[in-house]
Amino acid sequence: MFSRMKTTPSIERYSVEIQKLRQALSDAEAVLIGAGAGLSTSAGFVYSGERFAQDFSDFGKKYGFSDMYSGGFYPYETQEEFWAYWSRYIWVNRYMDAPKPVYRRLLELVQDKAYFVLTTNVDHCFQKAGFDKDRLFYTQGDYGLFQCSEPCHDKTYDNSKTVRAMVLAQGWEIGPDNALIRPEGVTLKRTVPSELLPVCPVCGRPLTMNLRSDDRFVEDEGWMLASGRYSDFLQAHQGRVLYLELGVGYNTPVIIKYPFWRLTARNPAATYACINYGEASCPREIEKQSVCIDGDVGELLQALSYKLDLHTSGVEKD
Repeated sequence: MFSRMKTTPSIERYSVEIQKLRQALSDAEAVLIGAGAGLSTSAGFVYSGERFAQDFSDFGKKYGFSDMYSGGFYPYETQEEFWAYWSRYIWVNRYMDAPKPVYRRLLELVQDKAYFVLTTNVDHCFQKAGFDKDRLFYTQGDYGLFQCSEPCHDKTYDNSKTVRAMVLAQGWEIGPDNALIRPEGVTLKRTVPSELLPVCPVCGRPLTMNLRSDDRFVEDEGWMLASGRYSDFLQAHQGRVLYLELGVGYNTPVIIKYPFWRLTARNPAATYACINYGEASCPREIEKQSVCIDGDVGELLQALSYKLDLHTSGVEKD
């Protein structure tokens, strides 16, 4: 049983820990990235504030919620209104690019290493940034996939065409960067045509999002293949491995955090790194093998990139 230790952030510790992480990354034979919601938040995928006001203000005004997450759980009276909300939600959080280049910066840091990504995020940001899809395991699903709501079979369906049609049917225009554009003088609809409602091609029941929320989540062929590749990576790399945990909280620690702790404890050559805003910690049992930094993931990856550039060029930081 691990006993948890919390880091104490300070300017001096920040510099020291960045240096330790830089060295661990340089020495690593392989990097296993564990990514949680904090990584996408750092990249600008926030669910309230300006992003919510820009694309969901009509829903917020009618129902009184002020963030996308709350709107996703609202008990809409009709499927036409439910899918009007969710089509926008899926579009801005799956088909639009993240506002900040945090994922691309991460790829630059690991692209020359043997790497694999284990993530609970469902926004597809890794692939949009250029990560090899065969090195990704989306454990909790994908906003870009439908599944049968029953489910009557273990198959998922790409939803890009349907979601796009739903968004356009509400009066939105879509820009070249996939941003939603509100046409001047147009009153947006909060419903979609009934003929656009997604239906299972096998049993005729409604389709739903392929997101893990209960025991009806479909682990399709792609999910199974990714799970197998993850197991193969763990078997193949048991030496100098960097377990790089980014933005992972304690909502579902059994998927990334606890396994990373156990893998580090079993491997004296491994390093565990945790970067998270407000929740950077490690067990005392692996403290000597760990680097924990309390801060914004994107800012710390940028600092790490800068230090790596200096190290590579032979220039010393003042």
